[in-house]
Amino acid sequence: MYRSLVGLGARTGACLAAAGAVLLTAGCSSDGDGGKDDRPVVSQQPKGEDPFWVNPDGKAARQVAAYRENGETRNADLITKIAQQPAGEWIGPDDPEAEAEGITEAAAKADRDAVLVLYNIPHRDCGQFSKGGAADGNAYRAWVDSVAKGIGDRRATVILEPDAVLHLVDSCTPQEFHEERYDLLKGAVERLKRQPGTKVYLDAGNAGWSNPDALYDPLKRAGAEQADGFAVNVSNFYPTDASKQFGRKLSEKFGGKHFVIDTSRNGNGPYTEGDPAENWCNPPGRALGEPPTTRTGDPLVDAYLWVKRPGESDGDCKGGPKAGDWWPEYALDLARNTK
Repeated sequence: MYRSLVGLGARTGACLAAAGAVLLTAGCSSDGDGGKDDRPVVSQQPKGEDPFWVNPDGKAARQVAAYRENGETRNADLITKIAQQPAGEWIGPDDPEAEAEGITEAAAKADRDAVLVLYNIPHRDCGQFSKGGAADGNAYRAWVDSVAKGIGDRRATVILEPDAVLHLVDSCTPQEFHEERYDLLKGAVERLKRQPGTKVYLDAGNAGWSNPDALYDPLKRAGAEQADGFAVNVSNFYPTDASKQFGRKLSEKFGGKHFVIDTSRNGNGPYTEGDPAENWCNPPGRALGEPPTTRTGDPLVDAYLWVKRPGESDGDCKGGPKAGDWWPEYALDLARNTK
């Protein structure tokens, strides 16, 4: 399956703009032996290795603080593996300008780049766990315009509409919506690229797609040539090497277009047991993948990113909460399984 099934990001508000530092020390409390645990909740790699912003008030950081407050040092250390890495901020539907502004301002204050995910296309996710999206084309255009205004001239890497093109190709989205969707995606690329510090990567599926050549024309119609590149493996589990091979095939069709890879949960590759039709949704035994970085060792791969926020549910399957909700047990498993 090619669904991302990630819920929309939480509202950020003024707290993010004030949280430009890359350390969050609040939440240090007693550890198991009664001593004081003064380690920071959030830290990150040097900017040269990882230029992306870590949200010090993200769900993983809050979970770390809660575990430390309760003296659960071991669990806090595990979730720190997630909290200290930058992850995509999924822009919500209600106040996109303020949300994008808050995130990018906080990132700019920390001298880092924001990673934003736009996931609000009409008729999203074919009525599955992450169904919804903008009410119509005009509402979507207005929403994208608001996001762009919120970004302003600050640096941002935008992942545009996970699964939107794939669901046109696999016939999941009804034919009557195809022309509008192509127009909306191309328009979104054009609008976002008017912002001087914004890079745009159009979602292009994952290595499980059997025929990458079939994606070329749809991606072209959706504005891939005007984008900085495309994104692969968003919210999926395919190994990085397989994703590179898949991306290179697409890149060749576009004359050497660059791409980014979501490595957030691909440490153990895809789940291959049980019903293959459900292996995309909260599969057990998965692990965190390579940390976000621009040092990928491949001139075509601009970055490894954690587009999907590890620890957030894919949907109410396998005992999980609804899509996008924080699931601490799953987050702990991802961290435990990481080598």
